[in-house]
Amino acid sequence: MLDSLPTAAARLASIVVFRGVKNGPVLTALRAFFECEGDESEMVERYADFVAALYDNGFNLSRYLLDAAAEDENRYVILRSKGEEVPRVLREAVEGELGVFQDLSDLTARDFKSLIGFDGYLPGFESEKLDFAAEFVKRIDKINRTGYGQYARHTMFRVVNGEILPVHTPDTTRVEDLIGYERQRQELIDNTLALLEGKPAANALLIGDAGTGKSSSIKAVANMLSPRGLRLIEVRKEELMSIPSVMERLRDNPLKFVLFIDDLSFEKNDDTFSAMKAILEGSVSVKAPNTVIYATSNRRHLVKESFSDRDGDDMHINDTIQDTVALSDRFGLKILYTKPDRKLYLHIVRELARMKGISEYPDLDTAACAFALRRGGMTPRAAEQFTDFLLTAGREEQK
Repeated sequence: MLDSLPTAAARLASIVVFRGVKNGPVLTALRAFFECEGDESEMVERYADFVAALYDNGFNLSRYLLDAAAEDENRYVILRSKGEEVPRVLREAVEGELGVFQDLSDLTARDFKSLIGFDGYLPGFESEKLDFAAEFVKRIDKINRTGYGQYARHTMFRVVNGEILPVHTPDTTRVEDLIGYERQRQELIDNTLALLEGKPAANALLIGDAGTGKSSSIKAVANMLSPRGLRLIEVRKEELMSIPSVMERLRDNPLKFVLFIDDLSFEKNDDTFSAMKAILEGSVSVKAPNTVIYATSNRRHLVKESFSDRDGDDMHINDTIQDTVALSDRFGLKILYTKPDRKLYLHIVRELARMKGISEYPDLDTAACAFALRRGGMTPRAAEQFTDFLLTAGREEQK
């Protein structure tokens, strides 16, 4: 492909289906090199720009191109993910463009150096011999587990101003890191597996005392099942009104999604209350078969209710109260997390201490209980904080 720079530039310019890859930083820089008509110095600079862009995305040109093509969100990938027929003209375009990527993936740093005719130092990059079309087909065949676009590159997201944005430093909590509450987590796992298997799955409310690991359980299950095609999207209270549009955008995606709402509660006359009711009741306009809502709350009834709410001049005040306190009943699955008793709390402390390499500590149980009293009670969160404190204290003693 490097026999003629104008031809190479034209072949890159002709890419239509994978224009997201073509317009990415690596191929943009490579195309600038192909279009270079300057002297040796300019060619070296354009080549260096290309290598720098590649280094920002890995060091192997072949693997970069394969990942970028397989993860690109384009018409072909969308039709394949939905199981719809791909028009012949689109199939032919994909085949031709994969051929361009095949030629690019075969390039080596030596090819560039030979073309430039430069005897000095040039930065290198890695490449390898791949059957590009065959490898691409393998990746597309697994699209219901790997996804495409940003969902292929990330596993956790959050909604910001109605947009779904990736979390670049996601919570890495694993199920193996959590101690106690095995029954509760298994209920969550079973429900999520049903979602992944295309079976009926319920919206779930994890309710109970603060610090008992409700949010951690959801994130840990999401991490465990992400290789099977699960993605987690955090929706904050101020973004609840965006849920219908988010579900609509996710509806045809081959992956499965958990919309995660942490610490769900409402004030009296909250505008988002009715919207949440409609979503949980499965309104035709918002329900998506590949999506469930997992919420946590420290409140049994979700709506902050005062005694004054029970009085007033509403002719149907009893109906109003029942409507607000029954919101939690609209979740198909409710999982209760209560504070552990002393035995379970100390079990959690000992296991965390073992996992963190704290082998010996005098009067561990007594110190752990005293710590919990100062932190408002015996909870898994208090156990985590206590063992972290022991680690910090141990490091200070070693100084």
